Amino acid sequence: QVQVVESGGGSVQAGGSLRLSCTASGRAGAKPAMGWFRQAPGKLREFVATINWSGAETNYADSVKGRFTISRDNAENTVYLQMNALKPEDTAIYYCAASYFGPAYTVLQGDPRGFDYWGQGTQVTVSS
Repeated sequence: QVQVVESGGGSVQAGGSLRLSCTASGRAGAKPAMGWFRQAPGKLREFVATINWSGAETNYADSVKGRFTISRDNAENTVYLQMNALKPEDTAIYYCAASYFGPAYTVLQGDPRGFDYWGQGTQVTVSS
């Protein structure tokens, strides 16, 4: 059974930085595409960033482009989301997701239907 576990959330002032980490375990040797999504109170879950299996391809939501960076270390089975210049509107629960079977293009575009396993989420709070 695949498990996806996020860590690294917390509280920070506007303009600060946080780094989220995510591990997907349970399928030895597999390198799934990975994605970060977020859900703010009263809002729908939205795409933040995705990365393909090798790390060569990434995609970002317009709202985080230039501020967030997704990366991965396949040796450690870990994906990171470096978040800089944080804004109060970045406050949300951040979810990590793994795609083993979804179509590569759809997954890279951040379509949540392409992701097979989801973490429980980690809270990020940005105060003004």
